[in-house]
Amino acid sequence: MKRRVVLGTLICLLFIVLGLRVHHALAAETGEDNGYAQISIFAKAVQLLRQDYVDGSKTSYHDLITAAMKGMLASLDPHSQFMDPEDFRDMQDDTRSRFNGLGIEVSVKSGLPTVVTPMEDTPAAKAGILSGDQILKINGVSTEKMDLQDAVNRLRGPAGGKVTLTILRPATKEVKEYTLERVEIKVQSVKGARLLDPELTSPFKIGYIRLIQFNEPTPDELSHALDDLQKQGMQALILDLRNNPGGLLNSAVDVCAQFLPPNTKVVSTQGRVASQQRDYATATTAKPRPNFPMAVLANEGSASGAEIVCGALKDLRRAVIVGETTFGKGSVQNVMQLPDGSALRFTTAKYYTPGKQVIQGNGVAPNIRVPMSAEQERALFALRSGDSVKPEEDKDIIKTRDPQMLRAIDALKGVMIYAQQTSAKEPIKK
Repeated sequence: MKRRVVLGTLICLLFIVLGLRVHHALAAETGEDNGYAQISIFAKAVQLLRQDYVDGSKTSYHDLITAAMKGMLASLDPHSQFMDPEDFRDMQDDTRSRFNGLGIEVSVKSGLPTVVTPMEDTPAAKAGILSGDQILKINGVSTEKMDLQDAVNRLRGPAGGKVTLTILRPATKEVKEYTLERVEIKVQSVKGARLLDPELTSPFKIGYIRLIQFNEPTPDELSHALDDLQKQGMQALILDLRNNPGGLLNSAVDVCAQFLPPNTKVVSTQGRVASQQRDYATATTAKPRPNFPMAVLANEGSASGAEIVCGALKDLRRAVIVGETTFGKGSVQNVMQLPDGSALRFTTAKYYTPGKQVIQGNGVAPNIRVPMSAEQERALFALRSGDSVKPEEDKDIIKTRDPQMLRAIDALKGVMIYAQQTSAKEPIKK
């Protein structure tokens, strides 16, 4: 009986191997991209490494397969990655606005980990690291062949630990080292809500709100801030999305709902399969607000969700965009958890603005371009870090260090003056 079972098992294995070889041979003849053949080659490679590699401690099935999946995802694009169970838990913590690290949002650009934006009130921002800075080394280890997740893991860790970064600033070709201490990052997504100083905005009341990131609580926090400003008589609004790295797609859509009519298409996605062809619209029960004039501040550090908001408000002519072209991160990543708690994060579609503009690789261009040098940006954001700036200091900072804000104020004042003059010329109906 046992001989029959063994014989049967051997025959089954033989058929499998023969089947793989037949598929392999057919694929070679036809040039077909055949899964069976390639899996056979992969299995043979794993077998050889397990059998003959010099260091047996490095050839467990777990280590080999994990390394293969990391390389497979990293080869697709800078935003696709394999996450082990701990990495996956860290990603979930991000959306809840709390994690330990330096406060740097990174992506891979030109083969190197590149700062999308330093998050406000974090060690990275306080040290003067800027959007576009390229990380050459982390604690002396070259990042040239380092995958994105490995770089993120080295940046994060227990609060109190120190990390030394070697940074190249492409704009100036300057190479500099920064030694930063990890802290618990608590992201307050809505900051700086206030009416701007009347000396800058007279005779109008112009409100200002800065969005740091798009997290779960962002739409509700923004709604409360707008309510407060409207009670103070706000007539126009400047929404500051500079150095906002994005976040949750639904949060960005719900932010747009604060300024657009219900059931308005904000962004669409297009991918290879039908399930990725989707339109995202504002809720049908959005809270009504006045159609006040609006300007959005954006720069190279405005990415992902921030670009969705910029693109929607620009294309739908709800706001004028002031500043610089955004980062150009406009692809959709799906996260699929695997049975062992790890996960695949991979690109499935691209974002399109309501005007059918592709964000990925292009960014959103401003209506009014106001460039700022890297040093100007660093000085400005260092001065404005936190909410401890006094009103009189804030006015002076805007006048002397923030040309983008000044142009936004002038643009809104021009719109409101024109509206007043047009209204005054209209005949009185009897």
